[in-house]
Amino acid sequence: MMDRRRFLGAGLSALILPQQSQSDADRLYDPRAAGRSRAPVGELDNSELVKSIERRLKCTCPCNLDVFTCRTTDFTCEYSPAMHREVMALVAAGQTSEEVIADFVSRYGERVLMAPPAEGFNLAGYLVPGVVVLLAGGALAAVLLRRHRLAAVQAAETPPSPPGDSVTEADMERLKRALSEVAD
Repeated sequence: MMDRRRFLGAGLSALILPQQSQSDADRLYDPRAAGRSRAPVGELDNSELVKSIERRLKCTCPCNLDVFTCRTTDFTCEYSPAMHREVMALVAAGQTSEEVIADFVSRYGERVLMAPPAEGFNLAGYLVPGVVVLLAGGALAAVLLRRHRLAAVQAAETPPSPPGDSVTEADMERLKRALSEVAD
């Protein structure tokens, strides 16, 4: 005997998707099958030493994130888990964080670092933005100070205007005549 779910599923699959077989229509989506398989978590996976090393290393995928952030947020990345395993293997072998970083730099080059070392030409990347900001701030301060001084000089050179009571005697006589004509 066929239950209602199978009956409706078979009817819909025959109407809507005639090319699918019955086994495809009966198969449900299994979310555990999607993505990559996950290995069990060990002691080194969440070690602060491993996290600090991974935060200094850039993932080699195009995401431009550090290895720790990439492996914990982008579950489709295939590079960060491999780099994580490499870091854990080097730490388990007894290497310090600086030795692990040096090992990655020797294999991938300086592009694997999140921040370049402050030596040689890389110093320009650290110093030039600060110098440019200071020079721009100084130039802006000089322009504003000059404008303030020019406004003060112009205010001192122009005499204050007289009050609005600058009426002559002739104007007063004319006003009196006009008022007397209106009153009459």
